[in-house]
Amino acid sequence: MAADLAELSARFCAALRVQGMAVGADRAARFTHAVMLVSPRRVPELYWCALATLVSTPDEIDVLRRVFAAVFETADPADFRGDRPQGTAGAFSASAESRPSRDLRTAMAGSAAERLTTRDFADLEPGELALLREIMSRFELATPTRRTRRKRVSAHGRRVDLRETLRQARRSGGEPVALSRWRPRTKPRKLVVLCDISGSMAAHARAMLQLLVCAVGGARAEVFTFATRLTRLTRALAVDPDEAMRRAGEQAPDWSSGTRIGAALREFIDTHGARGMARGAVVVIISDGWETGDAGELRAQMARLSLLAHRIVWVNPRTAKPGYRPAVGGMAAAWPYCDAVVSAHRLDAVDELLAAIGQG
Repeated sequence: MAADLAELSARFCAALRVQGMAVGADRAARFTHAVMLVSPRRVPELYWCALATLVSTPDEIDVLRRVFAAVFETADPADFRGDRPQGTAGAFSASAESRPSRDLRTAMAGSAAERLTTRDFADLEPGELALLREIMSRFELATPTRRTRRKRVSAHGRRVDLRETLRQARRSGGEPVALSRWRPRTKPRKLVVLCDISGSMAAHARAMLQLLVCAVGGARAEVFTFATRLTRLTRALAVDPDEAMRRAGEQAPDWSSGTRIGAALREFIDTHGARGMARGAVVVIISDGWETGDAGELRAQMARLSLLAHRIVWVNPRTAKPGYRPAVGGMAAAWPYCDAVVSAHRLDAVDELLAAIGQG
């Protein structure tokens, strides 16, 4: 089993679809998760993972057996059940059972992560997207901190806490033997994400929303999607990754439609941003900048947003292309108001995004 988990899942599920089985992204994801949970050490165990997650009717079992034997170059999986007459076992029973067992999950996941590092999110298969969740769970997403009006006692604080000093003086006959000091408390800045889910951004949008769901140790984000309308997805994403992506698809009915970035920003600022959500926040806009509306409207709304937000980070996968320049259209209108522009189009570019979000 030299193939990694992502390639294994994508190739296997594609072969099943060719043979007429309705294996969509949901079944492919279940198969991938089953392999990662079970950690099969032998090919028969891998077959049982496939049988449990990819078959919905008895008629599909024979198709699964044939395709499995072809893809993984084994004997008929009927051998795995031990229901053939003695002495007629296939090639797997004669060879693989005599080999030392291996931890397939470690080998496959490790090479998969290495291969996915340089793969554009738009080119990933359903099985690879499922593995991407596992990898993204290792990222840490955190915003810079800001001072609050609250304070805390600190021996090295720059300011003297007069009230606490006098209270402590009661214990020494009213004499302030020691000065109590304090420093302001800090808290992470809010993170607001506006994600373009139009046709040109659909694949990257799913990967970025997946990152927000999976990243650990970071600030909770307010998440909105837009194409022809603005949709708030914060509550939908506050669940496990699979359920989050399903709810996101249900609550944002304009997936893969046109893009009106300026109108979406205006609605966000008027309805949420100016009322406090964007004030002092790190605002991340995920879009390729293809504005079907008025570029002047986008410029005006970016100017408004820049007065509210602490930082504006624009994620545009097109900027990864050599020689890219924001010469015309929406990106040209938005560029002057961005504190950082990153591509984040694949795993090895996500660190740049995380750094831009965390910069003070």
